[in-house]
Amino acid sequence: MFTNLDASITHSHLIPPHGGELVNLNVDAERAAELKAQSRDFPSWDLTARHIRDLELLLNGAFSPLGGFMTMADYEGVCHNMRLTSGVLWPIPITLDVSESFAKTLKPGSSKIALRDAEGVMLAVLHVEEVWQPDREAEAKAVFNTTSPIHPGVNYLLNKENPWYVGGRIEGLQPPAHYDFKDLRLTPAELRVEFARLGWRRVVAFQTRNPMHRAHVELTLRAAKQVEANLLIHPAVGVTKLGDVDYFTRVRCYQRLITKYPHGTAKLSLLPLAMRLGGPREAIWHALIRKNHGCTHLIVGRDHAGPGKDADGKPFYGPYEAQELFKKHEADIGVSMVPFNMMVYVEDEDKYFPEGEVPKDKHVLHLSGTELRQRLNEGRDIPAWFTYPDVVQELRRSFPPRHKQGLTVFFTGLSG
Repeated sequence: MFTNLDASITHSHLIPPHGGELVNLNVDAERAAELKAQSRDFPSWDLTARHIRDLELLLNGAFSPLGGFMTMADYEGVCHNMRLTSGVLWPIPITLDVSESFAKTLKPGSSKIALRDAEGVMLAVLHVEEVWQPDREAEAKAVFNTTSPIHPGVNYLLNKENPWYVGGRIEGLQPPAHYDFKDLRLTPAELRVEFARLGWRRVVAFQTRNPMHRAHVELTLRAAKQVEANLLIHPAVGVTKLGDVDYFTRVRCYQRLITKYPHGTAKLSLLPLAMRLGGPREAIWHALIRKNHGCTHLIVGRDHAGPGKDADGKPFYGPYEAQELFKKHEADIGVSMVPFNMMVYVEDEDKYFPEGEVPKDKHVLHLSGTELRQRLNEGRDIPAWFTYPDVVQELRRSFPPRHKQGLTVFFTGLSG
């Protein structure tokens, strides 16, 4: 059984959640105590980092209308048609993978699993409805349109996941613990309350997994002005791409950067999302999640949530493939897309322009991510046209030049 949050939170003047109601899978204290007492007889499953992020967003309604980890019919519908059995649009499978030995101990319809974090804390109970062995290569092809292990989402699916899936409804005892940036970790219900308090009706969300610089500020300001909306900076701080800047550094940069917007027009909140880097499908997923948080628009850029290039150096997805798929399903998504091109700095004008609107014969300056890392590593200046001095300061705290990096020496085998 799951409960829905009060209509004054989910509806009022805000966009309705996906599926019509904001799901809340957390039980009350009495039921939690009952489940804890019963759990002595439940088998336990220790959740991975991805599982925990998925569970958190299931529990707080960010994945509305889902009421648990998917059963086989929903899973198949999502993989092949981007539809749940109810007919509601949903592009990404949300599954719990377990080992074969564990799967064979479960009895669909009667087994309950205590879902635990790495410290053994029970976060939720899964009521086992179905246990099956999926065709993970077919899933990779359907969801990511490739079976190449160079794609991070495919690599996780084929080489890191367990071979069996367990589906069923969830009862949440407590959310996963967070010890940092607590005031920025707003749930869908909390963010909706905040939007209602501020009187925001139209909200455009910006998804990112990278630090933000001047080009991003220009881009988001333009997007908000274009659709006459307020702005939510909503970075993913769960599981992102290997090699990304750590979220501790990124959040400190976002905190510096949010002050660059006109007062009262923008808000920062963190999303504990485990990204799949699924390109076009992921863009739709991002929109549905932001819809559940109360957003009416989503900025969708060039190669949105793209994983990079394949073994032949070719991008896995076309530069505007995400925008095209989003546009095709925009009515069912219920969120309006705000497409944008990359912003570039025109030196002669001392301002940023969309890539396709640069005045003729004007000089454009570029600074790649690779060059930025090199400049940080070597202690060289970061140009003011690229980013803000206080953002540079935060980046240098985490990435000091080599001559300022420390050295740790371990001595072993010493006696006395």
